[in-house]
Amino acid sequence: MRDPARFAHHRPDLESSLLAGEDKLQQLMRDAGSRMDLPAGRVLIRAGTDHEFVYRLISGWACRTRSLSDGRDQLILVFLPGELFAVKSMFTSCHFDEVRTLSDAVLQRIHYKELHRAFTTDVDLTNRCIWQVVEEERRLHSWVFGLGQGSAEERLALLVIDFRGRLALSGVIERNALTYRMPLTQAQLADHIGITAVHVNRILKTFRESGIFSIREGEVVITNLEELTRRAYPLLDAYERRTPEYVGMQGQRSE
Repeated sequence: MRDPARFAHHRPDLESSLLAGEDKLQQLMRDAGSRMDLPAGRVLIRAGTDHEFVYRLISGWACRTRSLSDGRDQLILVFLPGELFAVKSMFTSCHFDEVRTLSDAVLQRIHYKELHRAFTTDVDLTNRCIWQVVEEERRLHSWVFGLGQGSAEERLALLVIDFRGRLALSGVIERNALTYRMPLTQAQLADHIGITAVHVNRILKTFRESGIFSIREGEVVITNLEELTRRAYPLLDAYERRTPEYVGMQGQRSE
């Protein structure tokens, strides 16, 4: 996708380079010819190991997660179609978290040495890769803030809006779409937003009965985007508050 809107709050003078970098990155990964079709639950990167590849999701969902010996699991980031991840393979000899698929997925991968050669010789690819790290940082900052200061209801509303916005910006769904497929189970939602599965079930019931949104058989149906935005608004960052793919035209507010 070449829409500059996907590059959150990029500097205008970098726009042409980011778009060119996106095109070059897609071509580079196609030339690498390393397409992978994987089932849900497949581990791509094992925690605490060296890993030599960088990935792009063509379809399906994946996540970065960290687990404890007693079975507790935290979903740290969720990756959606079109997104680049594991860029850190170019720079670090150890991934501290596990990366696995959340659904059946199609991916492309490229060896870190091949990408790094392009990274060091082509400023457009350099800017595109660095932007990906900046974008993950933006999302992580928002999520840490939400975990620390948001209510469980606000966190779940934020998550539903976040997925909608990113899927719309990547072209997976229409920009005004109010439904999308989501493969996370209630247990995985609980692992992501930091509450129990029982609590997730209770909040989902409240949202459904209030006519705001529902999740049924892996499909999210938003029935009142304006109210959903109001619930999530304290945790949305400035980019999300101003971008209709996240909050709709009615949800945008001036700061």
